[in-house]
Amino acid sequence: MFKGLARSRYGQEAMGFLLASYLRLIQRTSRFVSAPADLEAAFRDVTPAIGAMWHGQHLMLSFAWPHAIARVAALISRSGDGGMQAAALRRLGVIPVRGSGGRADRGKRKGGAPALRGLLRALEGGASVAMTADVAKVARVAGLGIVTLARLSGRPILPIAVVARRRIDVRSWDRASIGLPFNRCAIVIGEPIRVAPDADDDAIETARRAVEDGLDAVHARAYAMVGSRDPGADLRRR
Repeated sequence: MFKGLARSRYGQEAMGFLLASYLRLIQRTSRFVSAPADLEAAFRDVTPAIGAMWHGQHLMLSFAWPHAIARVAALISRSGDGGMQAAALRRLGVIPVRGSGGRADRGKRKGGAPALRGLLRALEGGASVAMTADVAKVARVAGLGIVTLARLSGRPILPIAVVARRRIDVRSWDRASIGLPFNRCAIVIGEPIRVAPDADDDAIETARRAVEDGLDAVHARAYAMVGSRDPGADLRRR
């Protein structure tokens, strides 16, 4: 039933409406702590920026962005689930860019090149962008897509985590999580990661590893702030 709805545009819009409404309920009924404490100041210093997130830990990421100081675009896959998420994000004030940030050899088929151009246009227009850093279907291993975007745009990468103490954890490849209402949540923003326009292969690999380490660090800190443990902490070791 749900797969059939996900293939239908009307189904995607209906499911997106429900998801957006649920996310608003979490936001309105939960108590948030953050690091740094002044999120607006943290974003203002680097906007427009590239927000990095781990797949499966991304559903509440829109809570992190102070929309009063920055427009936000997000890279969303072309799958049916992606259609639902795109519909939800539009209702939350985020501009969806459809495509894939996965492996380079699959980028053309998955819409990676048009998506990259769309994200570059968004950054050039002053909007920040958000994208999952993982290689497609390989959780907690950063790919080159986000590093390439930073190199071409000259904008910094910000590792971001938005987590909840009470949540639903799915036994999926990415250990997807979504919070419950009336909760304690944490938002953590990591140090900016910059990639030089003339970065060579070694510098690009260094930046890719910095994205992995930065995302692991912000998730560990965020879950510690709510007294919980990251459900996907051991995925890369596996």
